[in-house]
Amino acid sequence: MKVRSTSALRRTLAALTLTAALGLTAACSGGQDDSSQASDGGGQAAPAASDGGGAAGDPQAQEADVSDVPEVVATVNGTEITKDDFVQTYQSQYQQMAMQQQAGGQAPDEEQLKTQVAEQLVDNELLRQGAEDAGIKATDKDIDTTLDEIAEQSGLGSGDEVVSALEQQGISAEQVRQDAASQFAITTYIEQEADIAEPSDEELKAQYDALVEQQSAAGGSAEEVPSFEEMKDQLAQQATMQQQNEAATEIAGKLRESGDVTINV
Repeated sequence: MKVRSTSALRRTLAALTLTAALGLTAACSGGQDDSSQASDGGGQAAPAASDGGGAAGDPQAQEADVSDVPEVVATVNGTEITKDDFVQTYQSQYQQMAMQQQAGGQAPDEEQLKTQVAEQLVDNELLRQGAEDAGIKATDKDIDTTLDEIAEQSGLGSGDEVVSALEQQGISAEQVRQDAASQFAITTYIEQEADIAEPSDEELKAQYDALVEQQSAAGGSAEEVPSFEEMKDQLAQQATMQQQNEAATEIAGKLRESGDVTINV
């Protein structure tokens, strides 16, 4: 059982299109079981009813309304984030919210989500530019390694499977590799700029105990949770990703203060 890191909607680590669409693929196939819903990743919440043209209770049929999204969503130090860039990420996150909120019968707050996705994309672009200014560039080997890591985190067998899954979502293999290159560059940049500490066994055990308690509070059995030793590596990965996300938000905030950013949604 994979424990995917999920930190609400303000996810700033790169390849937002890639991770969001991949999360949607896994959710649609039913092949992904996220047992840490409260942590971090692309997973959010969302609805049963929709007037977007699909049948109620069929989240895959629901379409978010993007008619009011401008052609240029934001400008970051002269670089435009276009409507196409925005819609690809927004639609994926909207669909994930729809799937996760379906049981509660709630509809996503589209205006809030649009604002959050725009902020995500701006932070992502700031970090990408920061990595570029620092001279960080991904090689083909770095891209392949990044795709393999994404595959492992997502329960897929290889980077090639990641590419295939995203091609099913309409993202070209070339774009997937570009996104993976951005992810590598930004992650490397964050690691250079921030002090990412390896979590201790005590911290991981506390994280594990919290997960067991969460499972019990949700009406499940603690026995359903794999043992600490079985989950230790995944918990360590989750803790590291949380540190990276926090560092990414802080670094992007500083870059925003010294940069020229305009958001139009």
